[in-house]
Amino acid sequence: MTSNLDWIPQTTDRLAALYDRSFGGKTGGRFRIPMKLVREIAGRKRLYEADVRDLTRALLERGYVLIDMDSFLVVMSANAFVNYRRANEDCLG
Repeated sequence: MTSNLDWIPQTTDRLAALYDRSFGGKTGGRFRIPMKLVREIAGRKRLYEADVRDLTRALLERGYVLIDMDSFLVVMSANAFVNYRRANEDCLG
């Protein structure tokens, strides 16, 4: 586990900027990014589970959700989940 978290703010800034940037035929929005490219942005040789967790928290504070898909990460707006249908006790029975 790493103790130096200086890379998190810069990586969060870059990922948030990508969300608003036009690429892949879209004007902005959710995207997936290879783990290799995230390591490059972070300036790190490896990203451990705790590192991804810290990055997830930092992005959540800025209104984004980070989903770890092992070989790549997905960045989405936290607002994307607001209108999802809600499960309750009645639907479980």
